[in-house]
Amino acid sequence: MPFPFPTGAARLAAAACALALTALVGCSDGGGGGGGGATESATRSSASGGTQVTIKDFTFEPASLTVSPGAKVTVVNKDSTTHTLTASKGGSFDTGDIAPSKSATFTAPSTAGDFPYACTIHPFMKGTLTVQ
Repeated sequence: MPFPFPTGAARLAAAACALALTALVGCSDGGGGGGGGATESATRSSASGGTQVTIKDFTFEPASLTVSPGAKVTVVNKDSTTHTLTASKGGSFDTGDIAPSKSATFTAPSTAGDFPYACTIHPFMKGTLTVQ
């Protein structure tokens, strides 16, 4: 016996429910709440109490970051290709290659100052770590 297709008001109600469900699923970030959109700062406390930089869309988020001397900085690659976060001079920090969906952690220099950095694979990606 075939399933009867709703007509009139029942059909409209079924369509409205389907549309509402689609909108709710489309708005979910799947991360258990808390938002996390692109406008949210990419600097967050990590589980170890350090600071986080996210690589996404071939940019460092945030590009300028201020930390305490010796702070742990976790770099999360949310891009589709491998990246690095490497001090531009002095070799004071270097994550090495970070594959897509992976992360690496480095220790900020123990001396105060500004430390420019870049991705050695994509040199147009730049940022500054300020230690104070």
